[in-house]
Amino acid sequence: MFEGVCRWLLRVLRVPPQPEPPAGAPESVRIFRAGRNYFRLRITLWGLGQFVALVAIVFWFLALHFVQNERDRALEQARATPAPVPAAVTPTPEEPAVKPAEPATTATPSAKRKKHRNDLRTPNDWRLAAVGTPDWVFHLLWGIKLVGIAIYLVQLPVTYGIRKLDYEQRWYIVTDRSLRLRSGVWSLREMTMSFANLQQITVAQGPLQRLLGLADVKVQSAGGGTGHGHYQHGRESLHTGHFQDVEHAEEIRDLITERLRKFRETGLGDPDEKHHHVTPPPVPITGDFATLTAAKELLTEAKALREALG
Repeated sequence: MFEGVCRWLLRVLRVPPQPEPPAGAPESVRIFRAGRNYFRLRITLWGLGQFVALVAIVFWFLALHFVQNERDRALEQARATPAPVPAAVTPTPEEPAVKPAEPATTATPSAKRKKHRNDLRTPNDWRLAAVGTPDWVFHLLWGIKLVGIAIYLVQLPVTYGIRKLDYEQRWYIVTDRSLRLRSGVWSLREMTMSFANLQQITVAQGPLQRLLGLADVKVQSAGGGTGHGHYQHGRESLHTGHFQDVEHAEEIRDLITERLRKFRETGLGDPDEKHHHVTPPPVPITGDFATLTAAKELLTEAKALREALG
C-alpha cells in the first residue's frame, strides 16, 4: 500500500521514477545510491522528533486533565460548605468582652517562607483562577487538544513517506562520457556534467559519516574554482556536483578518475557539441597544355569512329 501511495505521489508531482542515463555507451552505465545508513540516520532523527512531540502532547493532556479535576473539586467543596450564620455574642461576667491585645511579634524570614508555602496550598492561587474559568474555555481547550492529536496521527505516515522518497530519489549515474546527479522530490534537482569539463574530484567525510561508513564525493567542472565553496550567493554552485552520503566513495572516485583518463586519452569531445567542418577547396588539376589538347583530339576521333561503326 505504501509503495502504491509513493508511485501515485510521484505521478502527481510529475517526477520520473528513474532518470535517463547521460551521454555515453549503454554498457558503461553505473548507478550509485545513497548509503543505507543515511536512511537509518534520517529515520532515527525523525523518530526522536516524533517522540518529543508525543511527550509534549501527553504532558499537556495530563496538565489540562489535572487542572479541570482540581477546578471541579473546588466547586464541589464550595457547594458542600454551608454559609456561616452570624450570631450575637454576649460577654459573660467571668470573661471580659474585650480581650487584652497580645504583644506583636516579628515574624522571622523562615516563618514568612513557611506562610508563603501555606498560602500556595490554599485556593487563592491558580485554583482560584481555574474556578473562575467558564466551562466553554475547557471545552475549547479539549477541542484544540483533539485536533492536535489528529494532526499528529495524520502527519506520521506523511513525514515518513517524504523521508523515504527523498532517500529513494537520490540517483548518481556515471557513464564513460559524463555523469548525472539527481535528488529531491518536492524540489527536483538534476545536474549533468561532461568529462570534457571535469577538473577536480575530492572525497569528504565528517565524524558522523565516518562512524556510519558514509562519505561525500565532490566533482568540480571548469569555472567552479571561485573560492565560495559549496554555495554561491545562497544557492548551490552550478559547477559542483555531489555524491552525498554514499557508501563506496573511493570506488566512485577511482571509477570517475579512470574513465576521465581514458576519455582524455582518446581525445573524444562532448557528443552534444556540434562540430563545424570546413570543406577544403578543390585542388586544381595542373598539367601540360599540349598533352591535354592531344587527349581531347583523341577523344573526338574515338567518338567519330564509334558513330561510324554504329
